[in-house]
Amino acid sequence: MSYLPIFLDVGGRKCVVIGGGAIAERKVQSLIEADASVTVVSPEITTQLAAMARAQTIRHLQRAYRRGDLAEAFLAFEATGDRAAAQAAAAEARERGVPINVADVPELCAFITPAVVHRGDLQIAVSTGGASPALSRKIREELEVRFGPEYVSTVDFLATARRWVHSHQADGGARARQLGALVNSDLLECFRRGDLAAAEAIALRVLGATFADLGFETTRPSAAVGRRMGATDGRASESR
Repeated sequence: MSYLPIFLDVGGRKCVVIGGGAIAERKVQSLIEADASVTVVSPEITTQLAAMARAQTIRHLQRAYRRGDLAEAFLAFEATGDRAAAQAAAAEARERGVPINVADVPELCAFITPAVVHRGDLQIAVSTGGASPALSRKIREELEVRFGPEYVSTVDFLATARRWVHSHQADGGARARQLGALVNSDLLECFRRGDLAAAEAIALRVLGATFADLGFETTRPSAAVGRRMGATDGRASESR
């Protein structure tokens, strides 16, 4: 079976997670990082989920799933490990047209979630179509070594430069050449070495603008450098 690889904008949208254990917690965390509005349905939840509920980061319905819980949902995850509950939730999701992922039961899934490497706004997703979550995890771990923290600064800079070029260069061909020249320069290596002066020299050469001209903040926090989303790849959590 083939799947369509896609990145969804869930910002501000209602996403329902049925279950309150470790798998559900990982689903919730990834949704919160994507700015979703999250409702958790479960009689019991982890300590971390309880803290999120107290902080009103998530909404917690302290009971078992009931038909109707997926009303107006944009996306749903079922992670109770209860086959009957999973089947009931999947049936409601189908009726309402809500995409649902059921942990460890690929035949009930409308979608699967890949193993993902995060480097700031750069996301690299890996999926085996549910065939081998272990292989997805292995590839993800290899990519985490290959794509280091320098990609956070590089992507940040390129996003800033793109906005500046679009506001200062009317010619589309010239814009493409300038942005291409940045990507093909030694910019990434400069950020890898922490050589901001060399990186700014590239900006001056290609764009004729300093970091200050571009509005690029070189002291941005990089807490997202090592962040990675828990992965399921449809069958089981990659982090198990």
